[in-house]
Amino acid sequence: MAVVLLGAALLIVQPQAVPSRPTVSSKGEATAEPAQKEPFKKSDFKETICPNGTFQQLPQTVIIGVRKGGTRALLEMLSLHPDIAAAESEVHFFDWEEHFGNGLQWYANQMPFSYPHQITVEKTPAYFTSPKVPERVYSMNKLIRLLLILRDPTDRVLSDYTQVFFNHMQKRKPYPSIEEFLVKDGELNVNYKAINRSLYYVHMQNWLKYFPLDHIHIVDGDKLIKDPFPEIVKVERFLKLMPQINASNFYFNKTKGFYCLRDSGRDRCLHESKGRAHPKVDSVLLEKLHGYFHEPNRKFFELVGRTFDWH
Repeated sequence: MAVVLLGAALLIVQPQAVPSRPTVSSKGEATAEPAQKEPFKKSDFKETICPNGTFQQLPQTVIIGVRKGGTRALLEMLSLHPDIAAAESEVHFFDWEEHFGNGLQWYANQMPFSYPHQITVEKTPAYFTSPKVPERVYSMNKLIRLLLILRDPTDRVLSDYTQVFFNHMQKRKPYPSIEEFLVKDGELNVNYKAINRSLYYVHMQNWLKYFPLDHIHIVDGDKLIKDPFPEIVKVERFLKLMPQINASNFYFNKTKGFYCLRDSGRDRCLHESKGRAHPKVDSVLLEKLHGYFHEPNRKFFELVGRTFDWH
């Protein structure tokens, strides 16, 4: 019983007043600070119901990142569920000022039409690493459920570079080798943006100022690639969805080298831009990357109370 990216979500999530801004306790739980002025008002958003009973609503779930962590795959897999309505494009509402300034009504208008029993989901990977986003999301809906998909930080850096490289190649524009970004004055260039995006504990600390851990489900991106079904079951459980996605919805495509989806007898795979081969990197440089991420990874594991099979 799977449907494609369309449909939509539970009862409308009205923008709520923000009674307080939480901070993080030593156990990663949110605690309250003095109240602050709410940036959103209920009058900013009005629900319009279509004759068929559908409407566009603010999302009850947002996939906040991470870039090149597998957010598109996660959204496509999750949209197999009939109670999910997914926005097809990355909205960039909370991190782009020109979009954020348009207000909640504009944001809702970017969402798919949905029925009252459905959950609306949008994904914008840049949210996770943007310092201003957590507070803005909290101000819209402090009870929202967040999905974060992460993979080995070093692999994520290489995927990050690969995407930008191919974007330049398609425009017939030259682009430096990855070594030119990773190395500066003979040392690892820790100011490279792709490396900063992989410092998960730094960005996670910012989100935990506003949301408790039980509002953020971390999907193991490496496991999602190798065996997607168990990870999707966990997401269904986190979103309190009735189990509808089955192992039969996934099949391994030997030509592409990754899992594709089977939806009501129709097969579909991710875009050809997904799963591209990474550039070859000198083993010594790779070891420097692994070594650099060792301590940040340890801090992240401690922060979220679980470990991942990263170097």
